[in-house]
Amino acid sequence: MLDEHPFPETATTCPYCGVGCGVLARPSADGQRAEVRGDAGHPSNYGRLCSKGSALGETLTHEERLLHPQIDGKRASWDGALDLIADRFRDAIDTQGPDSVAMYVSGQFLTEDYYVANKLMKGFVGTANIDTNSRLCMASTVVGHKRAFGTDTVPGCYDDLEEADLIVLVGSNLAWCHPVLYQRILAAREKRGTRLVVIDPRRTSTAEDADLHLPIRPGFDVRLFNALFHALATSQARDDRFVALHTSGLEAALEAIDTVSPSDLAAMTGISDKDLATFFGWFIAIDRTVTVFSQGVNQSSAGSDKVNAIINCHLVTGRIGKPGMGPFSITGQPNAMGGREVGGLANQLASHMDFEPDNVSRIGRFWNAPNMATRPGLKAVDLFNAVADGKIKALWIMATNPVVSLPNADKVRRALDVCPFVVVSDVVSSADTVAYAHVALPATGWGEKTGTVTNSERRISRQRSFLKPPGECRHDWQAICAVAQRLGYSGFDFASPADIYREYAALSGFENNDQRDFDIGTHGNISDRDYDALSPFQWPLPAATSPAGKLEGRSHRFFADGKFYTPDRKAHFIATPFRPAQSQPSDDLPFILNTGRIRDHWHTMTRTGKSARLSAHIAEPFLEVHPDDAKAIGVEPACLVEARNAYGIARLRALVTDRVSKGTVFAPMHWTNRFSAKACIDALVAPNTDPASGQPESKHSTVALRPLKIDWQAFAVLTEEPDAETLKPFAYWALARTDKGWRLEVAGIGDMITALRTIVREPDALALSTGAGREAIASFAGKTLTGFVIGTEGAPVEADRSWLAGLIGTDLQSDVRIGLLAGRPPIGASCGRIVCSCMGVGSQTILDAIEDGAASVSAVGAATGAGTNCGSCKSEIASLLKVSLETVNISEHVAAE
Repeated sequence: MLDEHPFPETATTCPYCGVGCGVLARPSADGQRAEVRGDAGHPSNYGRLCSKGSALGETLTHEERLLHPQIDGKRASWDGALDLIADRFRDAIDTQGPDSVAMYVSGQFLTEDYYVANKLMKGFVGTANIDTNSRLCMASTVVGHKRAFGTDTVPGCYDDLEEADLIVLVGSNLAWCHPVLYQRILAAREKRGTRLVVIDPRRTSTAEDADLHLPIRPGFDVRLFNALFHALATSQARDDRFVALHTSGLEAALEAIDTVSPSDLAAMTGISDKDLATFFGWFIAIDRTVTVFSQGVNQSSAGSDKVNAIINCHLVTGRIGKPGMGPFSITGQPNAMGGREVGGLANQLASHMDFEPDNVSRIGRFWNAPNMATRPGLKAVDLFNAVADGKIKALWIMATNPVVSLPNADKVRRALDVCPFVVVSDVVSSADTVAYAHVALPATGWGEKTGTVTNSERRISRQRSFLKPPGECRHDWQAICAVAQRLGYSGFDFASPADIYREYAALSGFENNDQRDFDIGTHGNISDRDYDALSPFQWPLPAATSPAGKLEGRSHRFFADGKFYTPDRKAHFIATPFRPAQSQPSDDLPFILNTGRIRDHWHTMTRTGKSARLSAHIAEPFLEVHPDDAKAIGVEPACLVEARNAYGIARLRALVTDRVSKGTVFAPMHWTNRFSAKACIDALVAPNTDPASGQPESKHSTVALRPLKIDWQAFAVLTEEPDAETLKPFAYWALARTDKGWRLEVAGIGDMITALRTIVREPDALALSTGAGREAIASFAGKTLTGFVIGTEGAPVEADRSWLAGLIGTDLQSDVRIGLLAGRPPIGASCGRIVCSCMGVGSQTILDAIEDGAASVSAVGAATGAGTNCGSCKSEIASLLKVSLETVNISEHVAAE
């Protein structure tokens, strides 16, 4: 049967997290949408996609795209923009030296982009002042790996998660942040009975599924793993043969541990004696153990020590490099690993080399580089401090939004404001950082660019283009090479990503001889055709190795032979004495602030903010607060709260919940000035960093809280986006897309009625007053609802938001209009708050299925479709089940009485 579609499917790779899922994409006729499904043949996901990946086709619109180069906010030609960049960089280099210029790049880069950027700066400009936003997520893991293994090697693979008998998740809400991997774990658990331990201060969706949740006090991971290390070293789990033959430094590492009694350890960590004993007992007894760690470990001023404390536990038991065993770092971005391989961090060189003289010489000879950098450059936080101090005269920011994502974000804004010359390459014009650009360059986005990425298990996959770039957008590697050529540098005449990949692969094998872990030298002469057809594969793939077999999806592990990449070829135990977090609570700043991701949004929402369904689950910024703390400071559930410290303020919706412990609060990192007022949480994150890795401590700042003083609150749905002038007077607002318009949470001071009419922008709109401080206004074009707002004095608005959001831009009958003004749907008309974004299933639909007899998560899935795609909503479904069944049981008990 002939394919009825005019466009073929393209096999590519998802641009979100480090799982690296394979995607099959088919573009729409207008090139602004796509049909997207999981690639069943890709060994990372075998066809599964999470809610974000499933919605990729909805994020490709040209709306808000940066389509043409701009100089000082005005349209310019590419030649004019590139000439100006080269002139300003050359002037700074000639007058102030090469360290007066810098680049700040991204794990959203493809490896080919990363390679030419680092080649330009470190080989030809002569400075290592190029760092990446991966500094914010995985730099501590790099240090931990290098200290223990001699190189930045992830030992295991995803298959280990399915072959383990015990999986320990540390600082990782895998169910929300890496849901496809999490579903692989749950499937294996059902098959083999794998035990799951979750170590996290919050009771996350992942913790809800755990056999054992250890709600550790923030910052005490090293204490916990040092105690576990000591217990393992004195137990039958210790592998004396492995330790003797393949490691060094055990005794020194053990001597550095400040041993404490079980009761003292419980008091320090906040974990009960019983749970500690269970955890230690399982880890000692169960051979096939994998410890998965992510940002909760890395984003700490002791992040590198946390990584090594975990690795020490695996080395002392010899549980590394074997099926179902090992420490496993899960990366946050699609190409954080590729950036680490190509030397994207300021303290690295390409192909997992560092700044040792032999490596500097080797790369300099390979590149024929005239000005090789000989020492590490400025790491992210230090780099932007140097911008603020006037030491950096020209800065090029690419594919990242640092005025939102860096700690002490308001200082970053001020730094860019005074920087003499800022270049920003981005996909969208609305990214907060673009506003600070002297030159803005329109970059290609996912679906338009082509190259390679590396996932968390060292698997290199192709991202392929299936869309024509709009306007005058160009690939990042093209812009970098064009500037390099204008600066007079040779070696940047690449014609395609395949050209770059060949050179990069050849460098990885150059003078290697198994001295470096990263080696894909067999691709040094890869043809354009083979590059285009490249199947996902795990490195290493040295020139002496035939690709056959490696490309068939078979997994590769490091260190099974006990050989490492340290000078003595042994793994090194690292002493990790406990150091407390740099910021500690005080009377003025009594709460520890933890930050992180939510299920359906990504980074600063420049992509996911375009999708209505990805905003349906959680549509506004929030702050989780423990009930006892909320009561003590006068914060009511769902009221607005202001968090504050010396660095900035943030205004958020209070979510009063015992998922956080007393004295701690949690806020998501995603909201920016594009979608909210004063909700950028990184403005409050202290610029404390790990002394070894330079990674910021995003999980442990201190803040004060207070209820936000407002006179009224409102909820609105609108066909047209409210402009900045409309929103500017309000004390609080948060904006999100709906299928046919926008939804808005807003609060302010002063007359509510005047404000509500300003929001609707229709002087003759239909109004309803209940006389109890509740007002509603609706506007129509014929029968079509064009605007609706409902407000209350002081208290949060009670309304069925999902139902109202679905009405905007639709024709309404008179009976619906009556319910509209009350904010409540007719009986049976609402699906409730969205729980499953993939399938668009709401809470009421799930509750109805439960009432009809669905008594398990799988039964609810069969009845409604909820939880049947990525599964990241299953814990929420389980909670609804639990509450419903408990209610039924109570009712039956009362009836029996």
